[in-house]
Amino acid sequence: MPARIYQRMKNAMQSGRHRVGQWTLEFEPSEAQRPDPLMGWAGSGDTKRQVRLTFGDLDAAKAYAEKYGIAYHVVPGPEKKLKIQAYADNFR
Repeated sequence: MPARIYQRMKNAMQSGRHRVGQWTLEFEPSEAQRPDPLMGWAGSGDTKRQVRLTFGDLDAAKAYAEKYGIAYHVVPGPEKKLKIQAYADNFR
């Protein structure tokens, strides 16, 4: 089962930098979710979907995947764009 390795980004509701920059190994879903006939909630029999491993750097995540024979691909994060402006630009 393939996995993806990506770097966690800060979400909109987060003001601090806790867990930002950590690398996460997450398995790709092997089957589609289907609605439960009784409750109507979405679910599947895929238990690896619940596994999420975090690492301090990319090399540690790659080493773990290679050690256990997990096929993986690295998802690059978005590029950081710095908008440099002067205070006077607010009054244009």
